[in-house]
Amino acid sequence: TAWRVLESGGSELDAVEKGCGQCEIDQCDGSVGYGGSPDESGETTLDAMIMDGNTMEVGAVADLRRVKNAIGVARKVIEYTKHTLLVGESASLFAVRMGFPYEDLTTQKSLSLYSEWLNQSCQPNYWKNVVPDSSQSCGPYKRPGKVTYKEEQTISQRSFHNHDTIGMVVIGVSGTVASGTSTNGAIHKIPGRVGDSPIAGAGSYADSTAGGAAATGDGDIMMRFLPSYQAVEYMRMGTDPTIACQKVISRIQKYAPTFFGAIICANTTGSYGAACNKIPGFTQFHFMVSSPLLSQPTEQVVDCI
Repeated sequence: TAWRVLESGGSELDAVEKGCGQCEIDQCDGSVGYGGSPDESGETTLDAMIMDGNTMEVGAVADLRRVKNAIGVARKVIEYTKHTLLVGESASLFAVRMGFPYEDLTTQKSLSLYSEWLNQSCQPNYWKNVVPDSSQSCGPYKRPGKVTYKEEQTISQRSFHNHDTIGMVVIGVSGTVASGTSTNGAIHKIPGRVGDSPIAGAGSYADSTAGGAAATGDGDIMMRFLPSYQAVEYMRMGTDPTIACQKVISRIQKYAPTFFGAIICANTTGSYGAACNKIPGFTQFHFMVSSPLLSQPTEQVVDCI
């Protein structure tokens, strides 16, 4: 969809918005758009961002409720406000003022995911050091009178397929770069949680003087390292996109060896690459490429490091 927008004369931002928006409609992987990844209260909320590498403007929304086209709303933040990031109920009100309809983001699928989770004593979840013991039972949780901090498990009990993101980097014919992301976040997240996807430099980053990058995976860990910003800076120094991606992953590995994550990188000449962290069950990362050198969109695969 993004490639067709470019071919028909649309801008790089148009391509990112329509491409990510298609994934929101298709509910890609159950992890983008409505009807997936319900939070602890059973509600699906959306995070998205879009970035213009010419002007360095960013539009983003987080914890967006009852509006399906998150990346579309993010684009309106650039076009009609002097802000960068709008969140929660207020972001939804802004969306309605911009002409987006209120719609229910809950589906039979998200309801059944939620009820299954409740039946499994709310396992897994994102709490720690609380009473009652969050590894055994549902909340409501509170902090204990006397705090004894337990070391976090080194291997997360959460399946790494529990969330993902559509991330996109678009390089125009003149080298203009745009990027964007859209996701419904981590499944069973604590309400109000925002991951890396709508954060500039974390979820994605675009700079028309260097390139663009977009990340996916465990946003709570990855956002601490601004991986997309870091990858673009490596490419600015002349680093090959694949190496730039690998250096970013290696940097996070030192602190979180078992994190689930991947990143795609592209520079202004159209060279591209990707990298991922190798953990049990996740040894390769697949991503799609469209370019004038390819007759059709082509799936690429890299081995994780």
